[in-house]
Amino acid sequence: MRFLILLIFLTNNVFAKDVSEIKNIVIHKDPKVYDNVIFLDKNDKKLNIEEFRGNLILLNFWATWCEPCKEEMPSLNRLQVNENLSNLKIFAINISQESKKKVDGFFKDFGIKNFDPYYDAPVTLAKTFSLRGVPTTILINKDGKEFSRIFGSIDFDDKNFIEWLKTYN
Repeated sequence: MRFLILLIFLTNNVFAKDVSEIKNIVIHKDPKVYDNVIFLDKNDKKLNIEEFRGNLILLNFWATWCEPCKEEMPSLNRLQVNENLSNLKIFAINISQESKKKVDGFFKDFGIKNFDPYYDAPVTLAKTFSLRGVPTTILINKDGKEFSRIFGSIDFDDKNFIEWLKTYN
């Protein structure tokens, strides 16, 4: 009986951290290192992810015209305030050279209040990360290395995803 209880406990914990059902997530066996990952805030101040080392970083590349971006942005907003991910820092980086007024309107329309918009000008990070489209999400561990990438949109409220992400927090 004890063995059965232990087996059930271990099985549930393994599945809780399994993200294999999320088809568009890639986990790197060897984390990738990038130099000079710099983007702009709404005041055109340059930010470097090195300033945030020690945090779990999520870089979400998006555009206001992108339908999948519109679908995932509300769940990304909720992810930033998830109490189980207190060390998570989300940077939603607009790569379309869109006006700040248009981006602000997008954030207002979708109720995005838990993080600010950032900008990739002039599309240097899109090249650095070899982006193939938007949305693309880059996950960077506390050591500043990309350990995973999400191609396309996902539901950031997914419990398996959150449990898996907690292992990096």
